[in-house]
Amino acid sequence: MKLPDLFPFLAWLPATRPRGLGRDALVGLTGAILALPQSIAYALIAGLPAEYGLYAAVVPVIVACLWGSSLHLICGPTAAISVVLFASVSPLALPGSQDYIGLVLLLTFIAGAFQWLLGMLRFGVLANFVSQSVVLGFTLGAALVIALGQVPNLLGLANLEGRATAWQTTLQLAGHVREVHWPSLLVAALTLGLSVLVRSLWPRLPALLIGIVAGSLLVAALPGVFAGVERVAPFSGSLPPLAAIRFDAETILRLLPSAVACGLLGMVTSLSIARALASQSGQMLDANRETRGQGLSNMIGAWFSGYLSAGSFTRSALNLQAGARSPLAGVFSALWVALFALLGARLIAHIPLPTMAASILLICWGLLDTRGIRQLWRVSRAEFAVMALTCAATLLLELQTAIYAGVLASLFFYLKRTSRPRVLQAKEGEDEVLRIEGSIFFGACPYLQRLIQRSRAGRLVLDAHHVNFIDYAGVSMLHEEARRLDGEGRSLVLRRARPQVERELRKLEDEQSRLVIEG
Repeated sequence: MKLPDLFPFLAWLPATRPRGLGRDALVGLTGAILALPQSIAYALIAGLPAEYGLYAAVVPVIVACLWGSSLHLICGPTAAISVVLFASVSPLALPGSQDYIGLVLLLTFIAGAFQWLLGMLRFGVLANFVSQSVVLGFTLGAALVIALGQVPNLLGLANLEGRATAWQTTLQLAGHVREVHWPSLLVAALTLGLSVLVRSLWPRLPALLIGIVAGSLLVAALPGVFAGVERVAPFSGSLPPLAAIRFDAETILRLLPSAVACGLLGMVTSLSIARALASQSGQMLDANRETRGQGLSNMIGAWFSGYLSAGSFTRSALNLQAGARSPLAGVFSALWVALFALLGARLIAHIPLPTMAASILLICWGLLDTRGIRQLWRVSRAEFAVMALTCAATLLLELQTAIYAGVLASLFFYLKRTSRPRVLQAKEGEDEVLRIEGSIFFGACPYLQRLIQRSRAGRLVLDAHHVNFIDYAGVSMLHEEARRLDGEGRSLVLRRARPQVERELRKLEDEQSRLVIEG
């Protein structure tokens, strides 16, 4: 194994320039400011003490950025993973207890090992089943879900409990629309307006960071005007402590099903986000390397008190839109989180929640690929339907379920299309020729068999020049039809078959075979 395979960051780290390094450090600072309150909230959702959210945003992020493939993906604690973790471990121990924490860290290590194994076995190709239409629908839906989730903070309704789906959130907001806190809405509007202005006039400046600082200073300078505006909850932080993970065979077996499910969820979510970012940045993504990086981050992160992490859509999108030059932006983000957790906890507590919400809204707006959606409508209505279904599932179901729904819809339309390969019919004297353009596999066999059985020609010729693949079902069907036609005094001829197709056909050729194979 070559050195770059063991240490992938050696492929891009030497090319880093001081100017790009400074830019990444600044982008990382903005990302860290977003990560701090989010990580604390997600840890509480997972049934863990608040500081464990910060621990999950340090070491796992550094490892995933250095050993992954995506230039912009940043992992960390997420809402979906946190909910699944709580549901998996809470029946086994009291949430927040030391036993509970130990089980969560053990599950994290097992899930990470599973992800790493999938990457080593090159099962990262599972990401190929997440089509571009699914990515577009997921991106659009996720942007709407994230934006909708910030509306309570935007309107000064931060005490509302979070809901599992966008539809439930909308219904909840509709019942509290008269309780809007106008000073909070004003802070959010001023923050959003300033950020948009800076981004339009001076695109090289960190618009989001400027907006967050300005909103914080405004509330601090006019306490009478902005009384009652909620701020980020204060916390006491420390560097991630080393954790002693206990490997007990019985406990591992109890956690294994949940760990596999969480590992798959994290992998699919991370690869979906990475693909969405790569489609915007033009980067070539190595899904297997990214899967190995995610697995390694969870395996190592568990020893540093970091619970299961996955790609964060909000922070990753910020990373891309803020102009990150390399994965070092994610590394700097983790270092800033560690620094703020250690020294700047009180400073973070001055940031108004409406300011944070306005910044996230601006990120969500940048995720809307209206041009790609219009192009999809013009090119393929079936793929547009997949995109729309994925987006609707994202709004009506939980985020991770939407990805699975989109993948299943893509597979359905793909199988439907490939089950009816293009067949051109022609006459050559007394012969009838069927030119097949597609694979002869189990899904296409019924369609091709019907075409063969409809023919009344004495000699039916299948032109297989454009057939690249044939499976056992296809081979059996052709030999079966050849024997049937022979019994009727007719013949079935396969012409111009590619070598790999001819080899598969001859494997079942015997004295009873009546299929004629011509060059």
